[in-house]
Amino acid sequence: MQTPALRRRCILATGLAGAAAIAAPALRAQDKPELARLTLAVGGKATFYYLPLTIAEQLGYFKAEGLDVVVEDHAGGAHALQAVVGGLAQVGSGAFEHMVVLRSRNLSYQAFVLQGRAPQIAMGVSTRTMAQYQGLASLRGRSIGVSAPGSSTHMVAQLLLARAGLKPHDARYVGVGTGADALAALREGRLDAMSNTEPVMTMLEQQGDVRIVADTRTLKGAHELFGGNMPAACLYAPTAFIASHPRTCQALAHAIVHALKWLQTAGPGDIVRTVPENYLLGDRALYLASFQKVREAISPDGLFPEDGGATALRALASFDPGIDSARIDPGRLFTNVFARKAKDRFKL
Repeated sequence: MQTPALRRRCILATGLAGAAAIAAPALRAQDKPELARLTLAVGGKATFYYLPLTIAEQLGYFKAEGLDVVVEDHAGGAHALQAVVGGLAQVGSGAFEHMVVLRSRNLSYQAFVLQGRAPQIAMGVSTRTMAQYQGLASLRGRSIGVSAPGSSTHMVAQLLLARAGLKPHDARYVGVGTGADALAALREGRLDAMSNTEPVMTMLEQQGDVRIVADTRTLKGAHELFGGNMPAACLYAPTAFIASHPRTCQALAHAIVHALKWLQTAGPGDIVRTVPENYLLGDRALYLASFQKVREAISPDGLFPEDGGATALRALASFDPGIDSARIDPGRLFTNVFARKAKDRFKL
């Protein structure tokens, strides 16, 4: 028979258990993303530049975070950016330097998780039409293939030509995408040079179609060109969206950082089995060779380097007169709040 004191303890324990049962769903509800479904715009999703995004999508990491993410692929990063600015997508996956361009237009956007810590872009001149290449100044009046005008590949080409004393209008830039069309345009002699991502550039390089003249596929090469740590692919959104949807942004950051952790130990065979078949562009061996070239450029933890904003701002201002460095605070181009939480969660 229970004593009065024992009965009181049992009632108290039952009450606490009931309160915990009620509180648990409430706590889970607080962590639930504000949006169950969202559209994410990207330009050139099949490139290694956006490999973490593809891994997160293919392995179900977005769904694991309670998100139904519709990934819309565009011809280039500039087109994806237009979709976000135009309200056709809530979030973008694109080049970090877009944050500088947007701020220069008085548009408040911010990057909130990093995918690449180097641009992974190489510039090559055609061995067919530029056999007598004598330096970047030789590209005056020539046609240069980029993924899309206004994209990161376009920015790298403009920066390189500016270093050689050329103005942005001294060459003609042609948008050719990041896949088979880009390969065909160069090989058919319609272009004199190419600034593009992987696996396109390794495929052109190994077949002898181009001579590489600048390379940001490695941390060393990127640092030499930009003079500092240059963030690359990232997830970004309007600052108003980030402020009003913090749990959604955190869920997105969790998914990307989860993918980054998977990539740290994934072998080439794991990559090939995970990405869609069309990403290989018909050559598995060259695709894997491309992956080895850019592996170190993939972010290990989703965090932006503290000098990343200043590096990007300095690079763009060096050739774009529309960028007023005095009006842009580089520290406001990104936030590490979400990536830090994701890094702690996945013990990176």
